Order: sequence, then structure tokens, then C-alpha cells
Amino acid sequence: MKTPHINNIYQFNRIPLFLFLFLCLSSLAQTSEEEFEGIKVVSANIRVALNADVKKGRGWDVRKELVFDVIKDQDPDIICLQEVMEVQNENFKKMFSKFFSFGFEGPEMDAFTDGRYHLIAKNPILFNTQKFDFISGGTYWLSETPHLGGSMSWETARARHVNWVRLKDKNSGKIFRVLNTHFDHVSELAKQKAAEMIVEESNLYPENFPQILAGDFNSDVTSSPIKTLITRWVDTYSVLNNNLDPGFTTHGFIGPLAKTKKGKVDFILYRGPIKATDATVIKDNKEGVYPSDHFFVSAELQLQ
Repeated sequence: MKTPHINNIYQFNRIPLFLFLFLCLSSLAQTSEEEFEGIKVVSANIRVALNADVKKGRGWDVRKELVFDVIKDQDPDIICLQEVMEVQNENFKKMFSKFFSFGFEGPEMDAFTDGRYHLIAKNPILFNTQKFDFISGGTYWLSETPHLGGSMSWETARARHVNWVRLKDKNSGKIFRVLNTHFDHVSELAKQKAAEMIVEESNLYPENFPQILAGDFNSDVTSSPIKTLITRWVDTYSVLNNNLDPGFTTHGFIGPLAKTKKGKVDFILYRGPIKATDATVIKDNKEGVYPSDHFFVSAELQLQ
């Protein structure tokens, strides 16, 4: 009569133990995800500050507050900008005081269509210093001489480059890399060679090292440069939207009514142990006024 009684006690005790272990493991898994809340990235071609735009009522001084408001509404951790002049970079540093702007150093000069010379329009990466520690960073030029500042190859209309930073998340201790670029707007050869360079350079890192790539690629998903990139990189928007075509992102300040044959040319991509949880084309405007001639894009990513 005692044996069944002992067995019943044994069976009774096993169930709470199993449940206890299960709940503990579930709690640990949940805590692990909560420790790293994700990285919100915004990529924005803000349009260079040109005198020609001032005459049209679209000058930087008119647009900048709207640019700041649209980006702030996204609550980003990292901001990748394209077409940035010195005055615009200084404005961003003042407006986003908790962010550090990397990638605007150097004396290279570049001619713009209004006949004036400026510091070359660059692609700075801004990151929240309260969330990330800066480990290292650098620049390489999309040319046959990548270490020569301002160098040009492959019939490119302008000197093009890649800025990159390696960051450490202060909360989780995870280390990752962010790259920001802007492909040429004229030469198809330059765009293709730039894509090949980025793939080759990023291949130097281990497969399990997380990397994020943002920029204006002046190429859509049907183009050879983007097809080259996605052999090793994942497009956040495509992977979350079953390859749905979101339409164009360059619109000449007109918005959705613009007539253009270009598709989505602004991308946020990733490779390595990263999971995309959200990706959006930002079409925010104020009473029909748009902050730039491009729609900005955003993505939320988690390091795995």
C-alpha cells in the first residue's frame, strides 16, 4: 500500500519542479531580450544646402526645422545622413546634442552646380553617446585608390566614400559596425564597382560580426548594384514586407504625386546575427511641405 503512495508523491513533486525550471528559463530568455531593446536607425538624404534651392523657397534655413522634427519623431539611436554640408552638420550637432557626428573631417573640396566650392558633401554617422561607446571608425573612398581622400574612378561624377564606425552597446556589451554611403548619381559603372567594394570590404569581418549598412544608393532593387549587395547583405524593408515594392523614395519635394521611374533608392541593410523587427519609408510632411527631395527610411534592428 505504501508504494503507490510514494509514487504519487514522486509524480506530484516532478511537475512543480518541471514548471519551475520552465518558468526560470522563460524568464531568463525574456530578460535577455529586454536587456537589448533594439537599435533604431534612420537614413536620411537631407539635400545639400544650395543657393538654387533658396531661390525656390526650399533653402536649408527654411527646411531644417522640419528635417529635425521628422527625424526626432522616429526617436532614433543612430542617424545616417547623406548630402551634408558643413553648416548642416553643425546644425545637427546642436540639435542632437546627445549624439556624436562622425565622418565630417578632411579638407577635400568639391564643386557644386551653383559654381561655389564647399567642403565636400559627406555622409556623417550620428550615434547616441548615452547608449553607445565609440570603439573605432574610418573612411574609405569608392575608387581604385580607397585611401586617397577625394579620389575618383570609373567615370564617377563626384568623389564618393563610405564612413564607418564600430560601436559598443552600453547596456548589453554587444559590439557592431555601421556603414553609411552615397553612390554616384551618373555613372552606372561607378555604382556597380562601389557595391562590389562594399561587399569585398565587409567580407573581411567574420560572418558572425553584426554590420549595418545605410545610404542613398541611387539604385533600386532591380539594379545590378543592389543585386550585388544583397548577395551578402539583407534589405530590412524587403525581408519584412515579402519583397513588396514600396515605390520611389526620391520625389523632388513633391511627395507621392511625383512622376519618376526610380524606385526605392534609400536602404538600410544588415549582415551577421541581426534581426530586423521594423522597416518604414517615412513620408512625413507639414501641410504638403516635405523636408527633403527624398523620403527618409528607418529600421529597427536587434542583435542576436
